[in-house]
Amino acid sequence: MNDSRWSRWQVKLGIGLVVLSAVVYLLHYAIFRDVHHIFLYLIGDIAFVFIEVLMVTLIIHELLNRREKRQRLEKLNMVIGAFFSEVGFGLLRHLSDWDPKLDTIRADLQVSALWTEEKFDEVDAMLASYDYSVDPRRMDVNALKQYLGARLEFLLRLLENPNVLEHETFTNLLMAVFHLSEELVARRDVAEQPESDLHHLAGDVNRVYGQLVDAWLDYMRYLRRNYPYLFSLAVRTNPFDESASPVVSGT
Repeated sequence: MNDSRWSRWQVKLGIGLVVLSAVVYLLHYAIFRDVHHIFLYLIGDIAFVFIEVLMVTLIIHELLNRREKRQRLEKLNMVIGAFFSEVGFGLLRHLSDWDPKLDTIRADLQVSALWTEEKFDEVDAMLASYDYSVDPRRMDVNALKQYLGARLEFLLRLLENPNVLEHETFTNLLMAVFHLSEELVARRDVAEQPESDLHHLAGDVNRVYGQLVDAWLDYMRYLRRNYPYLFSLAVRTNPFDESASPVVSGT
């Protein structure tokens, strides 16, 4: 109903502007009696309207859209950074410890300041064929429950952030992590679980694991491009590096 009233208001405004324009042209004719002059400038003004539409709607509007999109992406990357600082890095350490095949790709995940865009592309392509699967028998369900349970409110706030909707891949990752958190919190006692339930939870973990590694690599690439000082810390605390330390070595 509000949209209908707004449309009627626009129609009335348009009609009023056209009437005012006609009145001004009639006044011009009444004073100068020069129809040739009126039509000369009227046709010229109408011809310029098409160029004005081109400039405003196609060029200026597009430039503004691109600027707005860059701003939204920058805000989204800040959200992704907060996610990894609060949840992602620690979660990767948990999940990768339960991956029996991790050693086959560990060396490829030792991101350094020497990495180029081509190196990121190469590792990204290699990981596309990797089978992200944890061993249910290695899983420390209680530790994972405590870790994610303490961050459940933070995950909820991230899901409420409108900027997250701009990135479908990250939204899917958040939903997968949130679902895993709910599965764990819903279990009152995780000390002894049947094998069938462990395999069920392992499926939820695997869903998170693959998406999380891909998002981590993309985030590392983003930091390298835009924030070298944040990239330096992320490299020194690499969750796939067993000797990682935030302390800057003098050697």
